[in-house]
Amino acid sequence: MSKKCAICGKKPVMGNTVSHAHNINKRRFMPNLQKLKIEIDGKAKKAYVCTRCIKSGRAKKVF
Repeated sequence: MSKKCAICGKKPVMGNTVSHAHNINKRRFMPNLQKLKIEIDGKAKKAYVCTRCIKSGRAKKVF
């Protein structure tokens, strides 16, 4: 699965987990992607879309 939004291009970002003792470990913050049937270039295709694009209406659902 591609961890990238088909509409806005949102992808994982790097960050740190910081413990109480201030031990730092690398981690990835993953986008909340959902598999939807959306209209891309006038055709219905299944793609991974972030929830922000779904809520804002940028992803046109095809039924």
